[in-house]
Amino acid sequence: MTLEPHAPITAEVLVLGGGPAGAWAAWRAAMEGAKVVLADKGYLGTSGATAPGGTTLLVIPPVAVLREQAVRDRLKAGGYLSENDWIHRVLDEVEVRLRQLEEWGYPFRQDESGRTLRTHLHGPQYMQLMRRVVRKAGVRILDQSPALELLADEHGVGGARGIDRLTGRVWEVRAQAVVMATGGCTFLSNGLGCNVLTGEGLLMSAEVGAELSGMEFSRQYAPSFADGSVTRGRMLAWSTLYDAAGRPLHAGDRTFGSIHKLLLEGPVYASIDLADTEEKRAFLRNAHPIFFMPLERAGIDPFKDKFPLTLRYEGTMRGTGGLRLTGEDCRTTVPGLYAAGDAASREKVTGAISGGGAYNASWAICSGNWAGEGAARYALAAGPDASARRGLRSAGRWGLEAGQDSAARPLDLKLLVEDIQREVLPLRINFYRSEAGIAAALGRLNELLPRLAGGRIPDTVQGRVRARETAGMLAAARWMYTAALARKETRGLQALAEYPELDPAQTHRLTLSGIENIALGVEAVPHAGELAALSAGGSKP
Repeated sequence: MTLEPHAPITAEVLVLGGGPAGAWAAWRAAMEGAKVVLADKGYLGTSGATAPGGTTLLVIPPVAVLREQAVRDRLKAGGYLSENDWIHRVLDEVEVRLRQLEEWGYPFRQDESGRTLRTHLHGPQYMQLMRRVVRKAGVRILDQSPALELLADEHGVGGARGIDRLTGRVWEVRAQAVVMATGGCTFLSNGLGCNVLTGEGLLMSAEVGAELSGMEFSRQYAPSFADGSVTRGRMLAWSTLYDAAGRPLHAGDRTFGSIHKLLLEGPVYASIDLADTEEKRAFLRNAHPIFFMPLERAGIDPFKDKFPLTLRYEGTMRGTGGLRLTGEDCRTTVPGLYAAGDAASREKVTGAISGGGAYNASWAICSGNWAGEGAARYALAAGPDASARRGLRSAGRWGLEAGQDSAARPLDLKLLVEDIQREVLPLRINFYRSEAGIAAALGRLNELLPRLAGGRIPDTVQGRVRARETAGMLAAARWMYTAALARKETRGLQALAEYPELDPAQTHRLTLSGIENIALGVEAVPHAGELAALSAGGSKP
């Protein structure tokens, strides 16, 4: 970046990302006594996937037999890559934090007997409340301030540098610990660099040497209105699916496992006609308000009319991949760097399958608390003003101006994004995976690296941010496909046509590091022996 930064801001903990995980991390770090700054690419309270919608939660009564069965079911569904202890931790922690939300004033519904139902959060109310809580805790909030690169030295990370969208000035925060709470990648881009999940958090972390895990488990597509981008599959539980002639195909089943094949056969339409009372319709509108906005703007009454469906790719946001965690406090492989929410690998709680809504929402709350606490304790142990004594340097490289030739041709970001999406979004490549197809797509993605490194970044706020997002998209795509080729089996969200069965010998996690040259590793999992024993005994996993 060519602009001179403001005078550096000093803190003990810097949180990057203003979704639920980031908000909880900032609050918890402040409660531990740390001086905290939170930087969000949008506006804390309205940005991110949760704020405009609604989400269910993972709430299981504290009855031993119920919880143990739920944990065992998840372990099996996730291909034995999760860890029972971590799932129990989430169940315990989320119960405490939901009671805390109620104490802060969140209006949970009650049943007819007056019992509080803590199973759903209304996004707008939830995140507005979290903004108030974070501010009351004394956290300094930098809105409209996307981070572009981490600061680091031989001791680990020590802050970050970004840009203020409103002023165009560069900001810099020096902190002893950083919580990365932005990093999920959907491979969509609105051209504005605002509230788009494009993987730049993962890229920043990899540039300082952080490892990733679970990136192969990213084959998640979800239904959406064809002229919109909102994926709220829960609405299909109240819907009937129709073909182009108006003949009903399915009704009332939320998942519609055959929708991928149906769309290959021809257009598919939906109508939320099973919500047959005004009470049901009002409930759905309130629970997921963002789902209805693009339909109503198009003049469609979704409860009466039929609207065309498509599938939107949800990348690592609804997949499981992210930064590899090495401790219960959500530390990563780099000292001082912690991860929460979609930025962290969720394999420890979801295994090889998607966290969906309930698991991911609960994970955001829990991992935010654990990472915030861990980061604060790490920072406070270093003593006051520790970051000021360090020789911190900018760690960013890909998609930034540093080191670029001023005479180079301008980088066509729109074309580069389209070239990345062409290899990632199509069902025929990414959903119906084959070894040959993924290898060919990865080869074409690798050929895009010189274009990214050799082009001149646009000298505008929007151009700088979007260039970094584009670099994040390219890195995430290459990590996903590299891991997919290394896992030669079908397990959860990973599938290869040449290897249609689950292979017990591959019951381990794949780790990745590096950007230009990607290195692969293997991490053992505690329940691999259980799957091996089942397979040896002839039982079906």
